[in-house]
Amino acid sequence: MTTSIVAEDLRFSYGDTLAVDGVDVRVEPGRTLGFLGPNGAGKSTTIKMLTGQLVPDSGRVEILGMTMPAQRTTIQGRIGVCFEEKNLYLAMTGEENLRFFARLFGMRGFDPAPLLERVGLGDRGRDRVGEYSKGMRQRLMMARTLVNAPDVLFLDEPTDGLDPVSARMIRDLIRAEAARGAAVLLTTHDMMEADQLSDQVAFINEGRILTLDTPEHLKLTYGTRSVRIRTQRSASQVDERVIPLDGDGAAAIQQALAEGEVLTIHSEEATLEDIFVHFAGRGLDA
Repeated sequence: MTTSIVAEDLRFSYGDTLAVDGVDVRVEPGRTLGFLGPNGAGKSTTIKMLTGQLVPDSGRVEILGMTMPAQRTTIQGRIGVCFEEKNLYLAMTGEENLRFFARLFGMRGFDPAPLLERVGLGDRGRDRVGEYSKGMRQRLMMARTLVNAPDVLFLDEPTDGLDPVSARMIRDLIRAEAARGAAVLLTTHDMMEADQLSDQVAFINEGRILTLDTPEHLKLTYGTRSVRIRTQRSASQVDERVIPLDGDGAAAIQQALAEGEVLTIHSEEATLEDIFVHFAGRGLDA
């Protein structure tokens, strides 16, 4: 099976500023890679090289077994790209936007109705996009990304700033596309979203990938597992203890449970944000 996305030793500079410094990634069909890092880390520049918008200073890009940028036109016919910045035609209706984009792929007689239904816009397809809310526009962007049934998806902050309903719908779409067999490269600031959607995550900072692994393995390797227990010791006293599961955790948990009526017990593990700080020495917002 051909690897869907291959990037080897990618480098790119804006003048004297090195934006991407030796990036290596691989994404297999049906898998999702979360590409995580703060603003200015090199995420968007990497995606622009992978999608043919920028030519690397050095390194190699291969998409679906084809070389980028040499076979850019063919590759771009088989990928879907959804950027954070909306570039919809506001004077057109939702249906017109999708039909126009389908024509760019040479698709004639395209029916936008099924895609509009998938993104919850089945009853708004004939409305002008200028009348859509932010969440509706982002859902239309996702529908537009899927017009050509792409084999590879590049999604740049697809749920940023959306209401919970729209964000959940887009996450469900991403899962469905991966289940269909599409490879997905997802950039996001939302570490919980990355954890939920990604088979692997790559942490990038200052143009370099710090680590690439499964979320589960990263949390088990670099995180601290613990249990948070709240007990009622008297009518006016509630105790809360956080007990590490490593070492003598079992005995400490038994003691806590014996000290009063148990109100809540929650297991806790390191978040991807914690792991990123471990590698980068700063958070995503720093």
